[in-house]
Order: sequence, then structure tokens, then C-alpha cells
Amino acid sequence: MDVFFQDFWDFARDYWWLIFPIMGMAGGAGKAWERAAKRRHERRLETLRVKGEIKAAQLAARGIVPTREQKRRADDDDERAASRQMLEKLFAEHDEITARWLDYELDVAKLIAFPAMSDGRQPLTAAFLRAKKTADALRPESSDATVSESEIAEYLEAVGNYAVAFDVAERDARRVRDSGFSEDERKRLDRAQHMLAVALDDAATQAERNVAYKRVREELDGLILLSDEAVDALKKQVAGELAAPKQAPLPPRTQDDSTFSG
Repeated sequence: MDVFFQDFWDFARDYWWLIFPIMGMAGGAGKAWERAAKRRHERRLETLRVKGEIKAAQLAARGIVPTREQKRRADDDDERAASRQMLEKLFAEHDEITARWLDYELDVAKLIAFPAMSDGRQPLTAAFLRAKKTADALRPESSDATVSESEIAEYLEAVGNYAVAFDVAERDARRVRDSGFSEDERKRLDRAQHMLAVALDDAATQAERNVAYKRVREELDGLILLSDEAVDALKKQVAGELAAPKQAPLPPRTQDDSTFSG
């Protein structure tokens, strides 16, 4: 081992000048490594950029658009949401007015008390029915339907006219009541109202209610036109009174206890 170290130091003493090219080689190797590392980093950045472009192209192909387009679509979504909210409010108001009208149209007692509400010959009632027809025609199929701003504005105005026309017609009908009928006609309306009370009286027998129902129809014939829906509703009310759980058992059925024939 001593001989080896002795030979090494003899070599170093005789060839000391080789230290400079060796150090230069080491420095060059270090710089080369740095350059290689820099190139690797640049290639990595380039790869990420290319991957980003590829990803953007893939997103665009799937319908995911650039930020500006996304903003435009977001604005469109907000506009559609506002339109949907407006239509839902208009639908609710439209339906509320129709329900108030149906309270008269399907309730025979109310029709007898306020006959003008079913009389299309009355100017205010006719105006209300026209407003209803217009609002119904302009109503979109749903709140998700594609409608323009002008269409929404037109429907908004129609619903407003519908509401006003109903209020005016209702106030007038409650004011005039049966004043448009002759004295004899008013007596018929009074009898119809009395017979209707019997027809809906759960203390009456089924036969009594059947007879009263037919009398109501006779008295109103030529005075007030009952819709098919009103007639059906009245039949169900009359036929269902004794079916209530609180009532005593039905008496034996007689020939008079036949089903309504209309």
C-alpha cells in the first residue's frame, strides 16, 4: 500500500500540469449538464403547452367553449332563468283568475245568485270572456318554453287585462245580481235556489234530493245556461250527500231512487 501511494505522489509531482485540463473537463461537464437540464426544462414546458392546446381542442370538440363564449352562454342562462321566473309568476296569476271564475262557473248556487257571471250577453262579462280567450291563446306551453321578450310582454299585458276584466265583471255581477230579470223570472230563480238547498241537504232522502235536482234544472231552463261541468259537479254533490260516513244507512231503494238522467 505504501508503494502505491509513493508511486501516486511521484506521478502527481511529475504531471501536475494535467490538473488544469482535468478541471476544465470537469467544468465543461458541469456546464453541459446544466445545458441539458435547461433543455429538459424547456422541453417539459413545451410539452405542457402542447398538452394544454390539445386539451383545449378536446374541450371545444365536446362543446366546452372558450371563456368569452362561456360568459355569453352564462348571460343567456341568466336571461332564460329570469324569463322562466316571470312566466311562472304569470302562470300563477293566470290560474288564480281562472280558478275564481270557475268558482262561479261550476257552483250552481253562485250562478243563481250572480247570473250575470255566466251571461255572455252582458257587456262586461263578454269583455272578460274575450280577455280570457286572449290570455289563454298567448300562454306559453310551459315556463321552459323558448319565448321572446316581446312574447312575454304580450302575455304579461294579456294576463293583466284578464285580471282587470274579471274584477270589473265580478263587481258588476254582484251589484246587479238578478235585476236584469223580470219579476216572474226572479221568482223562478228563487225557487231554483230553494230546490238547490233541498238537493244538497243531507237530511233529505235520496228521492227528495233527486226531485229537487230535477226542479232546479227546470226552473233554470231558459234563464241560466249550466255548463256540462257544472251539471256534472252538481250531480256528484247531490248523489254523494248520503254517502258521507256520518249519515244513517240508506232506506230501501224505491223506483224513485233512480240515477240522474240529466
